[in-house]
Amino acid sequence: MNLYEHTIIARQDASPSEIKQLVEKYTKIIEKNDGEIIKTENWGLMNLTYLIKKNRKGSYIHFKIKGSGNIINELEKNESIDKKLLRYLTVKVKDFDLDANYFSKKESTEKKESFKN
Repeated sequence: MNLYEHTIIARQDASPSEIKQLVEKYTKIIEKNDGEIIKTENWGLMNLTYLIKKNRKGSYIHFKIKGSGNIINELEKNESIDKKLLRYLTVKVKDFDLDANYFSKKESTEKKESFKN
Protein backbone atom coordinates (compact mmCIF):
# COMPACT_ATOMS: atom_id res chain seq x y z
CA MET A 1 0.00 0.00 0.00
CA ASN A 2 1.16 3.49 -0.87
CA LEU A 3 0.85 6.52 1.39
CA TYR A 4 -0.41 9.83 0.00
CA GLU A 5 -1.04 13.33 1.31
CA HIS A 6 -3.81 14.98 -0.69
CA THR A 7 -4.83 18.63 -0.34
CA ILE A 8 -7.80 20.35 -1.96
CA ILE A 9 -8.62 24.06 -2.03
CA ALA A 10 -12.33 24.93 -2.13
CA ARG A 11 -13.75 28.28 -3.23
CA GLN A 12 -13.79 31.04 -0.61
CA ASP A 13 -17.59 31.35 -0.73
CA ALA A 14 -18.15 27.69 0.20
CA SER A 15 -20.18 27.39 3.40
CA PRO A 16 -19.13 25.06 6.23
CA SER A 17 -21.89 22.63 5.22
CA GLU A 18 -20.57 22.59 1.63
CA ILE A 19 -17.05 21.91 2.95
CA LYS A 20 -18.44 19.02 4.99
CA GLN A 21 -20.19 17.65 1.88
CA LEU A 22 -16.92 17.85 -0.07
CA VAL A 23 -15.09 15.90 2.64
CA GLU A 24 -17.83 13.25 2.68
CA LYS A 25 -17.88 13.02 -1.12
CA TYR A 26 -14.16 12.43 -1.45
CA THR A 27 -14.09 10.13 1.58
CA LYS A 28 -16.68 7.91 -0.12
CA ILE A 29 -14.63 7.85 -3.35
CA ILE A 30 -11.53 6.78 -1.42
CA GLU A 31 -13.35 4.07 0.54
CA LYS A 32 -15.16 2.81 -2.58
CA ASN A 33 -11.76 2.19 -4.21
CA ASP A 34 -10.45 0.18 -1.22
CA GLY A 35 -8.50 3.05 0.28
CA GLU A 36 -8.22 4.12 3.89
CA ILE A 37 -8.24 7.65 5.26
CA ILE A 38 -5.76 7.89 8.10
CA LYS A 39 -6.48 11.52 8.98
CA THR A 40 -8.51 14.45 7.64
CA GLU A 41 -7.56 18.01 8.56
CA ASN A 42 -9.55 21.15 7.85
CA TRP A 43 -6.97 23.93 7.65
CA GLY A 44 -9.62 26.61 7.19
CA LEU A 45 -9.81 29.72 5.04
CA MET A 46 -6.39 31.08 4.07
CA ASN A 47 -5.07 33.71 1.69
CA LEU A 48 -3.83 32.54 -1.69
CA THR A 49 -0.51 33.82 -3.00
CA TYR A 50 -2.11 34.85 -6.28
CA LEU A 51 -5.63 34.98 -7.71
CA ILE A 52 -7.04 31.63 -8.79
CA LYS A 53 -10.27 31.86 -10.78
CA LYS A 54 -10.84 35.36 -9.33
CA ASN A 55 -10.52 34.14 -5.71
CA ARG A 56 -8.17 35.69 -3.15
CA LYS A 57 -8.82 33.07 -0.44
CA GLY A 58 -9.52 29.37 -0.31
CA SER A 59 -10.63 26.74 2.20
CA TYR A 60 -7.92 24.10 2.56
CA ILE A 61 -8.73 20.45 3.33
CA HIS A 62 -5.95 17.89 3.78
CA PHE A 63 -6.28 14.09 3.62
CA LYS A 64 -3.74 11.45 4.63
CA ILE A 65 -4.59 8.42 2.49
CA LYS A 66 -3.40 4.82 2.42
CA GLY A 67 -4.13 2.91 -0.78
CA SER A 68 -3.20 2.17 -4.36
CA GLY A 69 -2.60 4.56 -7.25
CA ASN A 70 -6.02 4.04 -8.82
CA ILE A 71 -7.57 5.88 -5.84
CA ILE A 72 -5.64 9.01 -6.78
CA ASN A 73 -6.63 8.69 -10.44
CA GLU A 74 -10.31 8.44 -9.46
CA LEU A 75 -10.04 11.35 -6.99
CA GLU A 76 -8.34 13.67 -9.45
CA LYS A 77 -10.79 12.76 -12.22
CA ASN A 78 -13.70 13.81 -9.98
CA GLU A 79 -11.91 16.91 -8.66
CA SER A 80 -11.06 18.21 -12.13
CA ILE A 81 -14.77 18.59 -12.95
CA ASP A 82 -15.89 19.88 -9.53
CA LYS A 83 -16.80 23.58 -9.77
CA LYS A 84 -16.45 24.09 -6.00
CA LEU A 85 -12.70 23.36 -6.07
CA LEU A 86 -9.92 25.72 -7.12
CA ARG A 87 -6.92 23.37 -6.92
CA TYR A 88 -5.81 19.95 -5.70
CA LEU A 89 -2.44 18.37 -5.06
CA THR A 90 -1.34 14.82 -4.25
CA VAL A 91 2.08 13.90 -2.88
CA LYS A 92 3.32 10.35 -2.33
CA VAL A 93 5.13 10.07 1.03
CA LYS A 94 7.11 7.40 2.86
CA ASP A 95 5.69 8.08 6.35
CA PHE A 96 2.90 10.20 7.81
CA ASP A 97 3.60 12.91 10.36
CA LEU A 98 0.49 12.42 12.50
CA ASP A 99 1.72 14.41 15.50
CA ALA A 100 2.22 17.86 13.97
CA ASN A 101 -0.77 20.05 13.30
CA TYR A 102 0.72 22.86 11.25
CA PHE A 103 -2.31 25.12 10.98
CA SER A 104 -3.81 25.01 14.45
CA LYS A 105 -4.68 28.31 16.11
CA LYS A 106 -3.14 27.22 19.42
CA GLU A 107 0.34 26.72 17.93
CA SER A 108 0.33 30.09 16.19
CA THR A 109 -0.40 31.90 19.48
CA GLU A 110 2.39 29.95 21.21
CA LYS A 111 4.82 30.98 18.47
CA LYS A 112 3.85 34.65 18.86
CA GLU A 113 4.47 34.45 22.59
CA SER A 114 7.88 32.89 22.08
CA PHE A 115 8.85 35.73 19.72
CA LYS A 116 7.93 38.32 22.36
CA ASN A 117 10.35 36.87 24.93
